[in-house]
Amino acid sequence: MKRILVAGATGYLGRFLVQALKTQGYWVRVLVRNYPQATQFTDVDDVFIGEITKPEQLKNSTKDIDCVISTVGITRQKEGLTYIDVDYQANKNLLEEAIKSQVKQFIYISAIDGDKYRQLKIFEAKERFVDKLKQSNLSYCVIRPNGYFSDMGDFLQMASSGKVYLFGSGKQQINPISGNDLAHFVVKMIGNNTTEISIGGPDILSLNQIAELAGIALNKKIKIIHLPDALRKITIFTLRHFTSQKFYGPLEFFLTFMGASHIGEVYGEEHLSDYYLDLANKRDSKNKHP
Repeated sequence: MKRILVAGATGYLGRFLVQALKTQGYWVRVLVRNYPQATQFTDVDDVFIGEITKPEQLKNSTKDIDCVISTVGITRQKEGLTYIDVDYQANKNLLEEAIKSQVKQFIYISAIDGDKYRQLKIFEAKERFVDKLKQSNLSYCVIRPNGYFSDMGDFLQMASSGKVYLFGSGKQQINPISGNDLAHFVVKMIGNNTTEISIGGPDILSLNQIAELAGIALNKKIKIIHLPDALRKITIFTLRHFTSQKFYGPLEFFLTFMGASHIGEVYGEEHLSDYYLDLANKRDSKNKHP
């Protein structure tokens, strides 16, 4: 399988994915929303411009493609679009086009434990699409990555104030993964018989350890404050009942995930400690040369 379509190429993972595919000699087409996005890609073989939320604009987007890789999804609902509009319907539009084109494989990037937390608004839409993908006759692979390094920046932000707030004991474990490592893993799944897999980075870390790494990167003594886990649960309940879905969706996801361990198959070579050091150095440079 040599001809790949990447949907969501302008996102955090998408950029690493395009780079990894080209490095390994694949023919790559990217699906983008508009011309300004198209101009960002000078190293791909083809650019297809079309709104993934509008099925009529996707006609022939998957023509002559062997494998579709979709990283399409939203963290925060904006521009009037909901999780169902993007994570479910947009991916479904692309899947239907792939079926028409008799694409050999469809790889979808979800998130770790999405199948166990279908009640969360973010996962409700993602898992509805997974169901649809499984019902299709296409060969498929659902990849469920742990938190991206880019999501771990909040810990560094808190640590910069000298205090990091965690719910419960802070012993909950995760193994976040870098965009680069995840992209290389996704490429490995092209033509692979694996249908579902949870994946994470090389280091399994407790939330306490992640907070400590942030402090070390900033060369700052930090205080970790453990809030009662009951407060986390009350906050989720309050958000669900007294705020809009648009507001509570990302917070519901974050607060739920901070309450338990989530560990994917260990993979990769890049470490969160190095990512934090790099971010901290960039912060220093920016402060010295504003």
